[in-house]
Amino acid sequence: MELDSIYQNFECRNTEDTSEPQTLNHRQDEGKDEKCRGSRCLVLMTVCLGLICVLLLVIIIFITAERESLVKSYKNTVEEINQTINSLQDNYTDLTQKKLELETRVNDLSAEKSQLQRSADSLSQKNLELETRVTSLSDELRKTSKQVFFFISHESKSWSESRQYCRDRGADLVITNTEEKQRFISSIVKESVWIGLSDIETEGRMKWVDNSTLNRGFWSNGQPDDYNGNEDCVELNPTQDPGNNWNDVPCSDKRKGICEKN
Repeated sequence: MELDSIYQNFECRNTEDTSEPQTLNHRQDEGKDEKCRGSRCLVLMTVCLGLICVLLLVIIIFITAERESLVKSYKNTVEEINQTINSLQDNYTDLTQKKLELETRVNDLSAEKSQLQRSADSLSQKNLELETRVTSLSDELRKTSKQVFFFISHESKSWSESRQYCRDRGADLVITNTEEKQRFISSIVKESVWIGLSDIETEGRMKWVDNSTLNRGFWSNGQPDDYNGNEDCVELNPTQDPGNNWNDVPCSDKRKGICEKN
């Protein structure tokens, strides 16, 4: 149909351009002109429709490409969001675990703090009790020994020589027959010293230098043992428990003596 229209259009142009004298009447000329104009309109409409189709095709292709691009971008965005969500969930799980661990640690530290506080309170109480006891012992000792003083020999000698050292100075080896006096003497000496106790006269019968019999001893664990049957004199060792620091040793051993003068 388009070829017929183009041919008719071409025929119309040829008819208009001819130089031959017109033999048709005026009505035929007008009909032919209308037919030519219709053919040109049809061609123009066909071209316009073709252009519109091409434009629509381009638009459709463009929209399809954009749609595919948007769909792809949407999928990528969704995937990134999902990855981000998964990562956040993992982080949240890790943080929750760390929070639980920290809470457990805090609870443990709180328990340890409470235990340490109780221990500190107990030690403070014991310290107060000891201070009170020391003060009491000091007061008692001052009351019972207002006219007594003690001194230590300058040289290490045998038990008999140390006793003679004391006697030459109007004193004698110390008699520690009470717990208060025992603890006081233990607190003022820094090394093992002779005290005025022995069983030189009668084996197994300890006597003080004033000839009084021993009623209470402050012996170290396992003492006296009279090792080799030759340990008849008594030393006081301040590095041990003040209430249990006596030991029997040979009287010939060298020690400094602690003297007591009334």
